[in-house]
Amino acid sequence: MADHNDLGRRGEQLACSFLQEKGYSILQTNWRRGRLEIDIIALDGDELVFVEVKTRATSLFGEPEDAVNPQKRRHLVQAANAYVIKSGYDKGSRFDVISVIIEKGKYTIYHIPDAFYPL
Repeated sequence: MADHNDLGRRGEQLACSFLQEKGYSILQTNWRRGRLEIDIIALDGDELVFVEVKTRATSLFGEPEDAVNPQKRRHLVQAANAYVIKSGYDKGSRFDVISVIIEKGKYTIYHIPDAFYPL
């Protein structure tokens, strides 16, 4: 498997652990509907949280969270809508972004709750 896939998978594992330490319940990881994917679906209390994880080996070319562009946001919203319909969940939800930088065996995590709102 490509190194960037391994890096991304490691970032998602770190993000799950980070959220669990904050009291979130992880419901799904890498949930797919067709070509659309949600990295992490979790509960924060009664609030359903759709999490996009962006992992990089360096921030030299920009912060990982900057990669969550308008097109990526639209795809996340579409996937979240499909999940809500399928699951029947009828309480509040939000979109978070977790940025992970893994460099020289160390990592930093930056969590952005309510990173964006669906249009």
